[in-house]
Amino acid sequence: MKKLLFLLVLISSFGLAQEKTIFGTVTDGSAPLKNVAISINDASEAIFTDDNGKYRIDANVNDKIKYSYQGFKNIVIKVEDVTRVLNLNMVLDIQELEEVTVLGSNRKSQKVLELEYPSNFNIIRTAFGYINAETAPGNVRFLNSDEIDPVYLCILDLLRNRFSGIRVQGECSGAFGPTIINSAENASNQEGQIENEVSIFGSASNAGTGVRSNLNQGKVFVRGTSSLSNPRSAIFDVDGQILNDAPLWLDIRNIKRLAILNNFAASTSYGSAGAGGVIVINTISGSPKSDEIYDRARLRNNFVSDNIISQEDLKNNAPSYMADIKASQSLEEAKRIYEGYTKSYGGHPYFVLDMQRYFKERWGASDFSNEIFKSKSFLFENNPVLLKALAYQSEALGDFEEANEMYKEVLRLRPNYLQSYLDMANSYRDIRKPQQAASIYTRYNYLLEEGILKNDSIGFANLFEREYNNFLLLDKNSIVKKGTASELFVAEEDFEGTRLVFEWNDSEAEFDLQFVNPENQFFMLKHSLADNADMIAREKEYGYSAVEYLIDGSLPGTWKVNMNYLGNKSLTPTYLKATVYYNYGTYAQRKEVKVFKLSLKNTPHELFAISVGAKLALNN
Repeated sequence: MKKLLFLLVLISSFGLAQEKTIFGTVTDGSAPLKNVAISINDASEAIFTDDNGKYRIDANVNDKIKYSYQGFKNIVIKVEDVTRVLNLNMVLDIQELEEVTVLGSNRKSQKVLELEYPSNFNIIRTAFGYINAETAPGNVRFLNSDEIDPVYLCILDLLRNRFSGIRVQGECSGAFGPTIINSAENASNQEGQIENEVSIFGSASNAGTGVRSNLNQGKVFVRGTSSLSNPRSAIFDVDGQILNDAPLWLDIRNIKRLAILNNFAASTSYGSAGAGGVIVINTISGSPKSDEIYDRARLRNNFVSDNIISQEDLKNNAPSYMADIKASQSLEEAKRIYEGYTKSYGGHPYFVLDMQRYFKERWGASDFSNEIFKSKSFLFENNPVLLKALAYQSEALGDFEEANEMYKEVLRLRPNYLQSYLDMANSYRDIRKPQQAASIYTRYNYLLEEGILKNDSIGFANLFEREYNNFLLLDKNSIVKKGTASELFVAEEDFEGTRLVFEWNDSEAEFDLQFVNPENQFFMLKHSLADNADMIAREKEYGYSAVEYLIDGSLPGTWKVNMNYLGNKSLTPTYLKATVYYNYGTYAQRKEVKVFKLSLKNTPHELFAISVGAKLALNN
């Protein structure tokens, strides 16, 4: 109990003001931009970049810095504990069209919309197929789960408060069953009042009993009423079920996507029933995960060009000290070269990381490598970004105990980051301490239930659920009493094959990840402010830097993963960890950890290749 209280104090105190000065340079990608407006938390007062595009601004941790310049997209960045330098490239605010091959029509088929549904948040599933809000006729008004505040009592409150120009009839009392009205209220009701109540709340048989039947009370009008005596209300399409009245029983927290079809062209499939418009709702529980894993590279005619740099060529970009030390012929010679460079680079944590890895990997000199870190450990203190880089590197070298100590420190520094708990739990699994892993999983779920941690139902929740269920599948005999493992509920694993999990230590990192199938077609994940600002904002808001990909056995051959690193708004490198799970979801499961130091920018290069059969999917 004391440990839990201590954790709660840490989490609550983490958000206290920690003022710091943020500085950097803003450019258009080639030249500095003068007079870029920079404000804190969208305040009316702003500072401006100078003639050289430079700026300095004071901000607190968790503040949001907004960069605005006419003709360019606004950029909003959340200030974190390590934020200090933010060098930005502004992007022109233009609508770019993807390069497509038109074969008779450029309209996407229902099959393509189905495949894109998990990752395209502008697609809604109706009783008559999929609709893309971006290409649908007329204006489709849209809400996603992360835009829905769970404080609303029912769907009527949500629609009444989030959409202007619509009329909502009824109250949320119907969400809790029949409403009892006292005898005094009944006695005062005139005949006209009773008839009015009947028309809104239910049948006339209940009018004088003191019970309002609220089951059909909700009506929503999204179009102008053509007749005062017989207005057309909107119908509801909830996971394909057509309802004439508002679903007061629906838990607001269970809504995944909501769309209002208020024009005749969009709602024509519903016939005369949809004359008053249609409110389409996709729920989380009503959206089961697909049993199939689709190769998204095959959705378009994407073929990889030949301008991908190999890992061997990439090594030529390594610091000069790496070239010198790798040329050494013995451990003693390598130590002498290290001592020589220490005078110039000994105060740089990335030099320490390079040397620690080199001596363990090349010479197996674990003791000397550990001495390097101990002598320079002060460079890593209270810096979760550097500590995660060290943890990644330790995992790749098989030093899971050392990685565990680093993750403990990161959790201490970042108890409000969702990923801190997943990293800690997985680390305990690596050092074969399932009881401690179970404790972390349980603590995480408790903090979510209590509202101390915020739940990201779109991204991280699915990743965490898969990890937790995999833990229960493989380690349940170690966390329950002997003979009772069969009583522990474990959700049926929905995937078996090769699973790829990518994590990066710096949340400011921007990059393109390219997945190439055996037929040389590719799918690209664009993790940049220019292409996916909302994704990055969500990651920073909830505190995680990870994405997973699943590969099944339907397309055998060699799969390649390539990278184009775009920087992290400072001059420091980013560390990317790729965990490859083979035979995932089976008792033959094994994993391999690969770590890459990203420093060369705007140069597509190889990361690694795996020989498996696969289809590719981004799971949200």
